[in-house]
Amino acid sequence: MPMSMFKPTFFLLFFLISENSFSYWQQKVDYEIKINFDHKKHQFEGEQKVIYHNKSNDTLNKIFIHLYFNAFQPGSMMDVRSRSLPDPDRRVMDRISKLSKNEIGFHQINKIQQNGKDLNYHVQGTVLEVDLNQSLLPNQSTDFYIEYFSQVPVQIRRSGRNSSEGIDYSMAQWFPKIAEYDKKGWHAHPYIAREFYAPWGNFDVTIKMHEKYIIGATGILVSKIKEGNFNKWNFKADNVHDFVWAADPDYRHDILTVQDQDLELHFYYQPSSDDMIKNWGRLQEHTAEAFKYFSKTFGKYPYSKYSVIQGGDGGMEYPMATLITGERSYPSLLSVTIHEALHSWYQMTLGTNESYYAWMDEGFTSFAQNITQYELFNDIYDLDPINPLLNSYKRYFQFLEDEIEEPLTTHSDHFSTNRAYGVGSYTKGAIFLSQLGYIIGDKTLFKGLRRYYNEWKFKHPDKNDFIRIIEKESDLELDWYLDYWIGTTHKIDYSIELINSSRDIITLELKKIENMPMPIELEVLYSDNSKKNIYIPLSIMRGEKKFKSEEDVIIMPDWEWVNDSYSLELDIKDKLIKSITIDPKKKLADYNRTNNFLKIN
Repeated sequence: MPMSMFKPTFFLLFFLISENSFSYWQQKVDYEIKINFDHKKHQFEGEQKVIYHNKSNDTLNKIFIHLYFNAFQPGSMMDVRSRSLPDPDRRVMDRISKLSKNEIGFHQINKIQQNGKDLNYHVQGTVLEVDLNQSLLPNQSTDFYIEYFSQVPVQIRRSGRNSSEGIDYSMAQWFPKIAEYDKKGWHAHPYIAREFYAPWGNFDVTIKMHEKYIIGATGILVSKIKEGNFNKWNFKADNVHDFVWAADPDYRHDILTVQDQDLELHFYYQPSSDDMIKNWGRLQEHTAEAFKYFSKTFGKYPYSKYSVIQGGDGGMEYPMATLITGERSYPSLLSVTIHEALHSWYQMTLGTNESYYAWMDEGFTSFAQNITQYELFNDIYDLDPINPLLNSYKRYFQFLEDEIEEPLTTHSDHFSTNRAYGVGSYTKGAIFLSQLGYIIGDKTLFKGLRRYYNEWKFKHPDKNDFIRIIEKESDLELDWYLDYWIGTTHKIDYSIELINSSRDIITLELKKIENMPMPIELEVLYSDNSKKNIYIPLSIMRGEKKFKSEEDVIIMPDWEWVNDSYSLELDIKDKLIKSITIDPKKKLADYNRTNNFLKIN
């Protein structure tokens, strides 16, 4: 039989294999954790049964497990990094280096088994490196069993005991947690107090603790059983990628049911003063109002419970819960609650790799926070009605003056300064979305955000997955925007000049002074105070923004990005022009706005 007769079948088989090779997959890890907590020594014994589901196309011969508490020891990477940075986090500074033996944190691994057989392992700082005795094949699962002994460190960063506000235990990053494995391989990043990334799974957590403690946690409380002077609290959470809890004997626990949302909001706080009672009481209805707005604007909240828990050292997000410091002014308390709750969308449901895409986590959350505060609580925050994120733009412009910006492709742990990380991920990340609205239109942006949520929830999207959703919604090509704003530190600066004026026509020249190209919107103000809008598309967008039908907009020929200038003529024989402004809504992150306005005599 001739070889040519095999070709169609061969190529069809190759195509199917290739398609399967590049299809989306993600790992799954189910935890059953039991701990016995000794509050007098701040220590606990733990055992956990783990079922690891290998959904990848790869055979795994090892696993990596995070041991976060090991970071709180003198000489740890977190300690050294904090003392090496020019602008260390004020909460950390050199505090870890001064911890005594009974103040440090640690995880001591006593046993780890796979399918009942002991495994060889090595502890490298905050990472447990484990060799499997039985290879884990694609689409198979295996059982792990771990016994460990742990000590809770004093409160320094996120986790710890005896916080500055008197919360006994903030139990974040508290258990041996299997690292993420994805199409780029293992992500066994050492813990130095930045971002997280973990596989989805189900949690069944039992905490045995002295009866005086009240516990707030991720998940649903299934049972609370009295055993002598102790209570055994059992919480379950499905389809999450982390589990947090906090405990204090003085917690007040309030519950508010959000009508029409199938949602209970839980609040754990110390009623230590009249201001605390007043502020946390006021917070509850505002949080309910915010959750309604979140679900309508960004996608429906997928769980039936959310807990706002006083604890930690500032504000930190976890599945179905947040730890926040509570002794704040009311605007600060509401703001941090809104921010951390919105992480239920950006990271807790859309589980990006924060180490590489912190701007998709903190930035998207900060954008949504500002929009929410403007739409619901502007009587408290007094944000700009034209651009609610104007303060973020100002912060970014001030940051540029220091010339320490680094590309947002930088791994979160490897920024040279805390400020470069913070302004980059929070502020420049928020402007990414605000400016994207400038490019494609706010209506299209919010429609795209909801589509992104609905198509990628409970998965691990990256920047390309997001921008493709937005391209589909806008019918525009947007890879250039991602490349410039995220991959470089190029700035935006456009200017406008009057080149020539006659009785009937004026000639203008727009200049691209800095390297980043953008579409340009001009507002022309006439002598009778009427206005006309002029839009200059960027050719590499392969289209233009859609304007509302009632908007009076003149669409000009495309601006090629290689050209540093663009000329246009305006007719003035019927009406004189008073002024012309680049980007009147101030959505363009043009860092030198002094040359964006042209007054015409």
